[in-house]
Amino acid sequence: MTIFHENTAEAPADKGLLMRASYMFTSESVSEGHPDKVCDRISDEIVDLFYREGPKAGIDPWAIRAACETLATTNKVVIAGETRGPASVTNEQIEQVVRDAIKDIGYEQDGFHWKTCDIEILLHPQSADIAQGVDALQPGTNKEEGAGDQGIMFGYATNETPDLMPAPIFYAHKILRLISEARHSGKEKILGPDSKSQVTIQYENGKPQYVREIVVSHQHLVEDLTSNQVRDCVEPYVRQALPDGWITDKTIWHINPTGKFFIGGPDGDSGLTGRKIIVDTYGGAAPHGGGAFSGKDPTKVDRSAAYAARYLAKNVVAAGLADKCTLQLAYAIGVARPLSIYIDTHGTGKVSEDKLETIVAEVMDLTPRGIRTHLDLNKPIYARTSSYGHFGRTPDADGGFSWEKTDLADAMKRAV
Repeated sequence: MTIFHENTAEAPADKGLLMRASYMFTSESVSEGHPDKVCDRISDEIVDLFYREGPKAGIDPWAIRAACETLATTNKVVIAGETRGPASVTNEQIEQVVRDAIKDIGYEQDGFHWKTCDIEILLHPQSADIAQGVDALQPGTNKEEGAGDQGIMFGYATNETPDLMPAPIFYAHKILRLISEARHSGKEKILGPDSKSQVTIQYENGKPQYVREIVVSHQHLVEDLTSNQVRDCVEPYVRQALPDGWITDKTIWHINPTGKFFIGGPDGDSGLTGRKIIVDTYGGAAPHGGGAFSGKDPTKVDRSAAYAARYLAKNVVAAGLADKCTLQLAYAIGVARPLSIYIDTHGTGKVSEDKLETIVAEVMDLTPRGIRTHLDLNKPIYARTSSYGHFGRTPDADGGFSWEKTDLADAMKRAV
């Protein structure tokens, strides 16, 4: 057995010194017209529908349940899953919500049209076996509301962008969001809804410096457009999205590298809810617990605890207690309290990780009910999360993206 002694050449380096100083890192984004994102949007629209209609029918928002999975292919949408909510929500109403979402995304092509696509709805009540472990304060008990499933959830934050997100995913999202806004405004009429981006960033001394490679594949509505013509459309938005000086004469561009992207959306490739979970989170810069977000009400800790983990990690960094923070939460189905809380500050922490784990448990109730209360999640705020990332967004006045606030930073600093 080798015994290492402090201050010798044989001693393991501090883990902060083990971080690579110079490297490239790549993340991708996809637009709201990508087949998988069409499905995420539809699933989240149904969650929002239940939260909008529940109060009208006198149903407590705490009692709403939804877990909706969507498949889309050529002129076909299939929705399956479990719900609990107002009887006033009919299949006809759900179908109209789906068509409105597809129309808003922009699909009016022969192979996928909001008006003519066939929609099959296969929703049914939530399992009573699951419900008994999730519902709070059952008659004759003092049982707390339990987690809707077992699982591990990760949150991450880094100070390399103003929104405390990893730079590659942040700018990959921003590129497509700017193009989407121009398309919806009518400024870019030749571009279709389906698109993907990819950004490779060169890091020096652990900090992003410039863009090495840019990929944008964008559907076009004029069949014979060349890649150069598409580049003429999208390049201004790429340059607008990226910080000054990050695009250099060494930056390599790949715009519609296959040469043609006319057939797009579910007509070109089938889509499924929850198949873009790395796009939804940190672009691969941090771990992912594996559970998708879209289509799930916040009793599902896959969603709500991942939001809480991001919220806490972001506040740790916003408080100046670390430059980077990865936070893991673990839950068991029907059990209220997290089984574990784990924090890694990647050698950048100003206080010990043990201390931070204690602090985050003190400043926020991490039971499912506590998370839903603190972040005010029992609202129709989910469809807007289905594209361009659930994190690194600006909190909305109506409570959307509440997990992006940094209102716990002062409390964390005082607790140190």
